[in-house]
Amino acid sequence: MKKLLTFSFMIVLAGCQQSEKSTSIVTSDIQNFWEAYDKITSTQDSTLQYKYLDSLYLQRGTEGLKAIREARNYTAQEYLNAINNYPDFWTSVRENTLKAGQYSSELEIGINHLKELYPNLKPAKIYFTVGALRTNGTTLDSLVLIGSELALANRETPTNEFSENLPHLRSFFDSEPSKNVVFLNIHEYVHTQQKTTIGNTLLAQTVLEGVAEFIAEKALNTSSPNPQIQFGRDNDAKIKAKYELEMFSPNIYNWIWNSSDNEFGMRDLAYYVGYKICEDYYNSSNNKEQAIKEMIELNYNNEKELIEFVEKSGYFSTPLNTYKEAFEKSRPKVESVDKIQNQSTNVETNIDVLTINFSQRMDPRFRNFQLGSLGEENVIRIKDFQGFSEDRKSVSFGIEELEPSKKYQLIVGSGFRNANGIPLIPYLIEFETTEK
Repeated sequence: MKKLLTFSFMIVLAGCQQSEKSTSIVTSDIQNFWEAYDKITSTQDSTLQYKYLDSLYLQRGTEGLKAIREARNYTAQEYLNAINNYPDFWTSVRENTLKAGQYSSELEIGINHLKELYPNLKPAKIYFTVGALRTNGTTLDSLVLIGSELALANRETPTNEFSENLPHLRSFFDSEPSKNVVFLNIHEYVHTQQKTTIGNTLLAQTVLEGVAEFIAEKALNTSSPNPQIQFGRDNDAKIKAKYELEMFSPNIYNWIWNSSDNEFGMRDLAYYVGYKICEDYYNSSNNKEQAIKEMIELNYNNEKELIEFVEKSGYFSTPLNTYKEAFEKSRPKVESVDKIQNQSTNVETNIDVLTINFSQRMDPRFRNFQLGSLGEENVIRIKDFQGFSEDRKSVSFGIEELEPSKKYQLIVGSGFRNANGIPLIPYLIEFETTEK
């Protein structure tokens, strides 16, 4: 009898909310996009194309369109490039995107179920927008932002026009994302409830995503449609052994938002690791509602709190500080800089090449520098990239002329990685040049 009453209540509640759909789930950007698209594709004049895009789509955009552009740094030119270069793709997804409003009832019910699991649920708006092929879904503050051109694609969506920059979309479309758009929305809705959506380590981002994936499953009473989850269950030991080596890395891209070109042949496997941590935590908890609350309200970037949560799940067999110590020992270091003694106060101004020597063989695809504490005024300015040595244990850059009697700084950043993808321990180059 109790189940019947609950079901009847849900029907009444869903019916009462019909009038609110226009305020909680917004699809007007899609109609605006196609109006702009038709005008843009009617001319080859680039000035007119920009005018149509700006006046008919960007300027008329909802708060959600503005937010997804901010979250993904979408530019007007990027939209125009996508429109002009992929006509078959756009023709294919048009009909599906225009059906976005049909998901309103399912989404409202899913949100209500989510509130049953987590009574402290804060309201959030869902915006179905059109992006430029770089996200099917993300969030910004209390906004759920759906890139409808990807989220509503399916197995029939062509990818023959795409360059090598978008190889992952074929397998993504084959997973029938349009059939899973309700799950995607609830996953993203959970993100709007969390303290942050950006973790400062791989482990933090992993748990953050795992919480959203696991709770979306619970709210919708269905298995995750994302292939990483079942693949992870089938290959748990191998994935865990590899993941343990990197969980404290500030670099997430071997595990999240990466390509399937890796030893597993599957992208985004951190979603599985995070999901499994949450599943084990939930299953070991006596108070399930409290477990959900703890997951959502966890301070993911508080390392002590995060470690306590993960260790309580029992997913890893060893205390996490052991993995952290091992990771720090595995990181490459800067061993020296040719012709410059760090912290020196008498560096000659005639040095025009900066050669940095590393403790390990590095991956030549990755590098980055950052400003020191003295800021841009005192930075060593890079003029050109001269390349890695044959053994890839050193790299050289041309630098701009040094001024006399001046203090210089440059941080060799963790964007440099060794051959296994482990990031460099950041190193501050700092010196003062001699007098004239």
